Amino acid sequence: MNAETVIHSGGCHCKHVRWQVEASPSVIAWQCSCSNCSMRGNTHFIVPSSKFKLSANSDQYLTTYTFGSHTAKHKFCKICGITSFYVPRSNPDGVAVTVKCVDDGTLLHVEYRMFDGRNWEKSYENTSISALSKIDGESL
Repeated sequence: MNAETVIHSGGCHCKHVRWQVEASPSVIAWQCSCSNCSMRGNTHFIVPSSKFKLSANSDQYLTTYTFGSHTAKHKFCKICGITSFYVPRSNPDGVAVTVKCVDDGTLLHVEYRMFDGRNWEKSYENTSISALSKIDGESL
């Protein structure tokens, strides 16, 4: 962890799924219009998978939904149904953390951007979203 990052904690509604993620206190969150995100009202920020840690015993409460290209892995709690994080199609080497599932106190600023998931390929090409799961210094 460096001086520009903090540990955010969060999880699902029933608290059976808990995690920690190392990220800046100011994040870029994506509002996606794909069929899944728009129905759930999902807004997320993306981190490298190495910066995300699932808490002990949380895995037993998770199940996965996938569709279309089957690249995205939508993880949700078997008890309460909340998707507090998932592996996004845009960043299969990262984790998308649901902003509203972060515990209060560590997110100081959220900049909201739109990702046109209904026109996925075009939006992917026209945004910097793929770089968000890379650690500084990694090739893109």
